This record gives sequence, structure tokens and C-alpha cells, in this order.
Amino acid sequence: MIVGIHQPNYAPWLGYFRKIALSDHFIFLDDAAFSKGSVTNRVRILEKGAPAWLTVPAKPAMGTPIKDISPSQEDWPQRHLSRLANVYRQAPAFQEVWPTLETLYTALDAGTLSGANRALIEAICRPIGIDTQFHLASSFANEADNKGDDRLIDLIARIPGADTYLSGQGGRKYQDEGKFEAAGLSLLYNDYTPKPYPQSAAEFVPGLSILDALFNVGWSGIADLLRDGTEPS
Repeated sequence: MIVGIHQPNYAPWLGYFRKIALSDHFIFLDDAAFSKGSVTNRVRILEKGAPAWLTVPAKPAMGTPIKDISPSQEDWPQRHLSRLANVYRQAPAFQEVWPTLETLYTALDAGTLSGANRALIEAICRPIGIDTQFHLASSFANEADNKGDDRLIDLIARIPGADTYLSGQGGRKYQDEGKFEAAGLSLLYNDYTPKPYPQSAAEFVPGLSILDALFNVGWSGIADLLRDGTEPS
């Protein structure tokens, strides 16, 4: 049984959803500290053929847990909808995906960054056939004040039957694989390289929000892109 863990990022890239799709259980690390300049409250889209940031306005104090962050503008979902409509109105799959995204953004709880991010992620998973079970790290007490790998191992242990941790690619640089082995866990890495899809840029730009792919290839196209990725190793 595979468990994936990640901060609840804003409308993240395809690799994030690939990680969810490969996991039986996925834990949102919502009690992690917000990192300035991270993708917790921003993501890139293509605007006029070039990458541009789509940002949820938030200026939390250093070290604030993600779950405690409130955006500084309550109308940010409407602002983002307006910008997305202007940017992607001519995209091939706009008419297909817009009604769902408009309904989703309109219903978001704009007062909590973590809650809004999770709602977007979980709602996008459903139409593309991802049925992973979701959990919040903050719902599991951290009585020993574990950090880093120890916190991840503790979280995985809360899922009955879990025996494998699916890490992001960056984990290869800093994770102590021996700790996971000692805890009886196998360790896999989500080495995902997305297959290029049609975009408004002259050359394919990887790493953009899943919203860019949705507007260009639609729901079924997203499912195909996630299936085409390399297997975890």
C-alpha cells in the first residue's frame, strides 16, 4: 500500500497529480511551515505565450503553518477566474472544462489557503478518474514533535497496511533512506517527466499548473498524460 505526502499546493503541476494517482493514500502536509517563494500559494500559467505567475495573495509571518494562512484578498477566486478566462478563452478545451472550473472556483472557501488548495486538487482528481483517499497531516497528532523524515515515517504509520512511501524527485537529495528501511518501509520516487502537449508557447513549457493542460487537452487528455509518465523507481 503506497502513501504519498506533500504540502497542499495551489493548482499544482501534472507531476503532483501523478504522485496522487500512484498513491493509495495521500496526506496533505498542511501543518508544515509556509515557505516564502514556494508554490504553496502560486503557480505558473502561460500568458501571451510566456510563463507567468498566478498567485493567491498572502503574506504570512515566517514559520506560519500552511493550515493557518488566510489570503489577504477574499475575492481572489473571482480575480483568478477572470484572468484564466482572458488567458485561455481561445484554448482548444476551454468550453469543455470552463463550466466545471467556474463552479469549483465560485464555491471555494477563499478565507483559507490550505482548504482552497485541497478543494481544487480533490475536485480535479475526480473527473480524471483518481480515487485516492486523502488525509490531513494536522489530523494526526505529532506528540514526539517529529521533523523531516521522522515526521513522514510517523504519518505513514498512521495508515493501516501502509508499507511504501512515494517521494518526490527532490527527496533523493536529502532523505535518509536507511530510516525508511529501518521502519519497514519501501521507498519509491515519483520520477515524472510529462509528455509534451499543445500549448500557446512556441516551445513546450513543462512544470505549469495542471490548469494549463486542462484548457489545452481536456479531462480525458489529462488522464492520458498522467498514464504516459515514467514509472516510479
